[in-house]
Amino acid sequence: MEFLMEYGLFLAKVITAVVALLVVVAFIVANREQLKERVHGHIVVTSLNDRYEQMKEVLLEAVMEKHELAHRRKQMAKEKKAKDKALQKKHKAEQKQKPAEKVQHDNLESTETPLPEQAEADAEAGDPHSRALVTEKPDGERARVFVVNFDGDIKASALAQLREEVTAILQVAEPGDEVVVCLESPGGMVANYGLAASQLARVRSAGIQLTIAVDKVAASGGYMMACVADRILAAPFAMMGSIGVLAQLPNFNRLLKRHDVDFELFTAGEYKRTVTMFGHNTEEGKEKFQSDLEEIHALFQHFVAEYRPQLDIARVSTGEVWFGQRALQLGLVDELKTSDEYLTSRANDADLYQVEYKERQNIARKIGLAAQSGAESVLMRLFSRLEAWRHQAQ
Repeated sequence: MEFLMEYGLFLAKVITAVVALLVVVAFIVANREQLKERVHGHIVVTSLNDRYEQMKEVLLEAVMEKHELAHRRKQMAKEKKAKDKALQKKHKAEQKQKPAEKVQHDNLESTETPLPEQAEADAEAGDPHSRALVTEKPDGERARVFVVNFDGDIKASALAQLREEVTAILQVAEPGDEVVVCLESPGGMVANYGLAASQLARVRSAGIQLTIAVDKVAASGGYMMACVADRILAAPFAMMGSIGVLAQLPNFNRLLKRHDVDFELFTAGEYKRTVTMFGHNTEEGKEKFQSDLEEIHALFQHFVAEYRPQLDIARVSTGEVWFGQRALQLGLVDELKTSDEYLTSRANDADLYQVEYKERQNIARKIGLAAQSGAESVLMRLFSRLEAWRHQAQ
């Protein structure tokens, strides 16, 4: 019995020490998280060329003989050494030519047509967004392609990351470089997607080539973003278009009246509230609400027509969605190609960098996101099983 008492006291001391240690650790972590929150996030850059090369090497190790693989690597090392040597030689030659080039550049600046006059000429030609776009680097220089992913929801939540990514890219991008946005979005809130499209317009305004690649869907607000691009790529079964406006809401007024519940709404301004979920919606209010939707639709059409003047805007702004092949025929996209196909082909002659803005997350948010992801996964599996059982029953 005495042994058990001593053991119990020892165990209580150990638990007390552990709890105290956990409290201290939690306090330190909390302080660190508060410090991290002062810096909201950071840019992460990944070389896609290296990623593709690593994938290639893994497969070659599996399919090639050891002596063949060794010979290949030796040959690649020689080529890399020769390439580096040539670049160093070129760099030294450029350093010597800099003074002469500066004088020549100053002379050219005095004879070139000013940009404002060029913009005015473009506007008179009917395309206010056209500009002299440099798509190639000088001889010997590899182009740089900056890749950004945008996975949109109804609120365009990825907008916060997009604006940071665009800002970072524009700090270093030069004429001859390219920005590729891998876009997936079914659309959503007008103001949010309008701002997202404006972020992409910053790339064009900077004279950098902008390419949008759509593998699945760019509809409604998603297409509002896509149309800003110099070139739109779409997979054959990607859904494009939906140039329209949608609004819907239930009305519980009759249900409330049936249960003797009064709903009072107070406004100042004739059209402060045109329709409501709980009050009685008048015909005048409905007409004004519909008029607002028509005005937004007209703005949407005008926006698309500005960036893609070749479109028959009346034909494509019916709210319909078209798959890749038909979208190409209508002029909604410029080429049928997946993002993977385009990026791997560009890796042959350009340096590809995936740019991602990552927000710092505290422990509570990480736990919340993990719980949300787990719940979504469970629901998706449950839905799939229900669908399978339904088909079996049939």
